[in-house]
Amino acid sequence: MKKIGSGIAVLALAFNLAACAASTPADTAAILDKARWTVETFKQRNEAPMGLFRDMLQDAAGAAIFPGVIKAGFLIGAEGGTGVLIARNDAGWGQPAFYTLGAGSFGFQAGGQITEMVLVIRNKGAVESLIKHQGKIGADLEITVGTLGGGMEGAITTNLGADIVVFAQSAGLFGGVSLEGAALIRRKDLNEIHYGAGATPEGIVLEGKYTNPKADGLRESLIVK
Repeated sequence: MKKIGSGIAVLALAFNLAACAASTPADTAAILDKARWTVETFKQRNEAPMGLFRDMLQDAAGAAIFPGVIKAGFLIGAEGGTGVLIARNDAGWGQPAFYTLGAGSFGFQAGGQITEMVLVIRNKGAVESLIKHQGKIGADLEITVGTLGGGMEGAITTNLGADIVVFAQSAGLFGGVSLEGAALIRRKDLNEIHYGAGATPEGIVLEGKYTNPKADGLRESLIVK
């Protein structure tokens, strides 16, 4: 029953977010700007374990940045937010593709919070798996995930060998224990608004077929100097 509840919450959240999706170039530019601000903010943090962010970003194969993941619920919860996935290529950081991060949970929980989140993707295989096989992050894609940063539901994991390490900082209160599954959902609408008709995450991130200078600020922020 818990798994069914989680699945229903994820699907409902995905459709709700899609219905409220940004629909103009100005909106996609705002998402990119907020993502840049999140990266810059995390780079400036020095306390452990957030101080590891710069070191891991410097060697990362990719990153998924979600500047405003909103979580709320009572017994059955849901969370989600729109951001971007971007990967490194031979010339440096490439172009970002737009995604929604969605999750549903069932358990003893109450409250709400807003989380800034960066998923540091540590190898090319994990980048390709996320893009080619849309679905849950973690076991479904045979990707290991570790969490660093007390802001993500108070969890601190030192699984530094993970394929993806999540850095998070939250504002708000959310109490209790829940079972969760997070999924990356492609945003066809936003990708086509930003790059033009037919733009896909494969074409944007893996094949480098599309460019848009409005992402230059975000790409610059990912460079660790």
